[in-house]
Amino acid sequence: MKVIVIGLGKMGFAIASRLLQAKHTVYGFDVDKQACNQARSINVNVIESLGKLPQDIQVIWLMLPAGNIIDSVLATMMPQLQSFVIVVDGGNSHFTDSSRRAQQLQEIGISYLDCGTSGGIAGQDEGFSLMIGGDERAFKSIEPLCKVIAASNGYGYVGSSGAGHYVKMVHNGIEYALLQAYAEGFSLLHNNSHYQALDLAQITAIWQHGSIIRSWILQLAHNIFVKDQQFITISGYVGQTGTGKWTIQEAKEQKISVPLIEKAVEIRDLSEKTGGDYATKIVALLRHEFGGHPIQYRDDTE
Repeated sequence: MKVIVIGLGKMGFAIASRLLQAKHTVYGFDVDKQACNQARSINVNVIESLGKLPQDIQVIWLMLPAGNIIDSVLATMMPQLQSFVIVVDGGNSHFTDSSRRAQQLQEIGISYLDCGTSGGIAGQDEGFSLMIGGDERAFKSIEPLCKVIAASNGYGYVGSSGAGHYVKMVHNGIEYALLQAYAEGFSLLHNNSHYQALDLAQITAIWQHGSIIRSWILQLAHNIFVKDQQFITISGYVGQTGTGKWTIQEAKEQKISVPLIEKAVEIRDLSEKTGGDYATKIVALLRHEFGGHPIQYRDDTE
């Protein structure tokens, strides 16, 4: 198939790479020149402007930040789009925005799919987890692409427009709580007054075999603790994309209690003001491990 990936950052680059490996024709666009050059290095056909899309494009795969930028890009492309084109939003858009965009494009005969995408920077080699919402016929049309982009058995059609991003939003809310729970446990192991010499690298290695709490997050934590367990120069500030807050807002509207997710978001908010603690340092480092999210460092004089 002939695909253009718009947004060639870490995730967009990885998706383009996987599509190329499967012999699809891949075009790309990004406003960042370095991202464009990196994409060219793997033979992505980088275009200079969205004002003139390649002819006969079948799928437009958006990997852009949530918000007005997506509406702006769609407005630029819309006059050029043919009715057979399928647009896929693979970012973290709010599900209500995805439903709105799907309706707008449907009025001019264009299918719009929302695709929750998980897997972080490891997705390039291992494949992603794709949660896809929108018109099911359009999903069937792009399913060959999903098979290539996703890990084995790692994709599926989950419902009507917005459902893919709704599922990904809740996924991210769960992620907030899981990261915080692991981090708090490790903090207690490291800082307790009974056994101050506990080796977190050893413990996480043990837990990876047969433990109830074994997981990929645990493997990433082990990778962190092998390198360092003091984190003296690391700030405890933890960034967030906003999807955790969206999850809480939606839960309140649905009258569903999500106290663990609420607390995890509250702790991230507090970390921005205070610099956090040992536990939030671990959360920040885990986010860097799986997603390449930036880490903040403390001044050495502190």
